[in-house]
Amino acid sequence: MGEAQELQQHTIVEEANSPENPNVNHKSTVSQHRIYKWWLQMAIYSFLVLSGQSVATLLGRLYYDKGGKSKWMATLVQPAGFPVLLPFLYISPPTKFTADTTTTTTTTKPPSTLILAALYTFLGVLLAADCMLYSIGLLYLPVSTYSLICASQLGFNAFFSYFLNSQKFTPFIVNSLVLLTISSTLLVFQTDSTDSTKTSKGKYAIGFLCTVGASAGYALMLSVTQLFFRKILKRETFRVVFDMIIYQSLVATVVVLVGLFASEEWKSLNREMEEFGLGKLSYVMTLVWTAVAWQVFSIGALGLIYEVSSLFCNVISTLGLPIVPVLAVIFFHDKMNGVKVVAMLSAVWGFVSYIYQHYLEDLKSKAESENVDQVSEASLVERG
Repeated sequence: MGEAQELQQHTIVEEANSPENPNVNHKSTVSQHRIYKWWLQMAIYSFLVLSGQSVATLLGRLYYDKGGKSKWMATLVQPAGFPVLLPFLYISPPTKFTADTTTTTTTTKPPSTLILAALYTFLGVLLAADCMLYSIGLLYLPVSTYSLICASQLGFNAFFSYFLNSQKFTPFIVNSLVLLTISSTLLVFQTDSTDSTKTSKGKYAIGFLCTVGASAGYALMLSVTQLFFRKILKRETFRVVFDMIIYQSLVATVVVLVGLFASEEWKSLNREMEEFGLGKLSYVMTLVWTAVAWQVFSIGALGLIYEVSSLFCNVISTLGLPIVPVLAVIFFHDKMNGVKVVAMLSAVWGFVSYIYQHYLEDLKSKAESENVDQVSEASLVERG
């Protein structure tokens, strides 16, 4: 009798796992569709991050190289492009955009207006301070050096994510962080006095410290954003994405405008436009497209945060490291010496290490999902 029951259960499991079982085929197809959809979303968000970051950084350097002198104006264009996103508020779907869910979140109780106002104000002020530090760093550093130092934000992000978001560390992630930290640290030992900025050692040190500080601030902002979405907002819709970008950018823009007028730099903007090396129209277009590029970057960055984590967003951002320095050599005649080459290769190696870790996690998750599906199908067949 016992042998008969075991034989029957074995037969049930084989039937449940059989490729001829339509339920198994359907679930397998749905699972594969979700995986492909997720990777497609990752590709789109990654492209937005890389293209927006590269274009904005190069245009920011162009602004300084052709006669731009206002740090406040260079800071203002980073958050001030948010109005281009307003039309998306009316076309954003109400459903979640994560790949592993199809339910809406309209029944989730939203946080109070006071909490949201405090959240957006905090992030907006932090964003304004961060943008100013980045502007000072880009003013005093060659664009290639600036971009490579920005890789340090990944290490800061890992630190903050560990305490705020319970980020788990594996050997591959640790290896990635160590390599990226070494990549930016190498740049402390050279000043590139022959590069496009032609700055003194003192200004180079200021630019280096401001860029590192900006990287730490941005990493903190990403980790706090992830925490707020997980603990307070508890929603993952396109509308929430654009709300976050628009409101924090609005606060940051107001803060920077106050600084622009308080510093009286606004008085010299008309003369700056008149003396801009490429002409008045190019002056305006440089600022406009810099603002648009930063908003493109913001959309991709928040998409990566919601789909994976703030740490993964930073890892994708570091993929732009080989792009910006190479373009800087072409357009701004920056010097690509041995230290920069080693720093760039270390950064790329660190990026690949992290991506490989995520690939292993994806395989493990897929295997666990298939096992759960097989057990569920066997249970259903046995009940039937």
